[in-house]
Amino acid sequence: MSDLSRRAFLAGTSLVVVAKSSLAIPSVAWSAPKTGVAAPVFTATDTGGKAVSLGDQHGKIVVLEWTNHDCPYVRKHYDTGNMQALQKEATGQGVVWLTIISSAPGTQGYVNPREADELTTTRRAAPTAVLLDPTGVVGKMYGATNTPHMYVIDKAGTLMYAGAIDDRPTTRRGDVQGAHNYVREALQAVAAGQLVKMPVTRAYGCTVKYS
Repeated sequence: MSDLSRRAFLAGTSLVVVAKSSLAIPSVAWSAPKTGVAAPVFTATDTGGKAVSLGDQHGKIVVLEWTNHDCPYVRKHYDTGNMQALQKEATGQGVVWLTIISSAPGTQGYVNPREADELTTTRRAAPTAVLLDPTGVVGKMYGATNTPHMYVIDKAGTLMYAGAIDDRPTTRRGDVQGAHNYVREALQAVAAGQLVKMPVTRAYGCTVKYS
């Protein structure tokens, strides 16, 4: 982590910046939803043109994953297979995993439906669906600031976890091994009907490229 990123992280911001083009930390004019209350309901279009509504997932545990394939923090988790393994583990247990792309057209991470599907195939990713949010409506609804930014919603539609994927806010692939995976821990707690020990953590990664 650079000195700038480390100072920002320790100062209490949820933004960790690495790219020279992203050195300015944008002002976030929306508030993240609180855990322990109903998760904001939304409808977004998947890569096949189908409308996917969070409201239709009632009775299922849901994971929301904000992503940007060009972000080095995201690449760390995909290049090592860490994100895919977690996706497969979760969906294999009946969890609905929604990967969301909120990059605006012309910004880093923006893809069209075909490109998004190609990424899913080439990376051997296993989300339930990839949702496109180029206007940033869904991302701002959840206060998503970074990629990756992760959320876990229980079967009743309550937001139970929001924050980082793990406790290693670096781009080093070797840090995946031995990291404390907050998302896995949250999923295990929710599946057991228990409270999540750490319902909120500080998300790290590249800033979401809103318009």
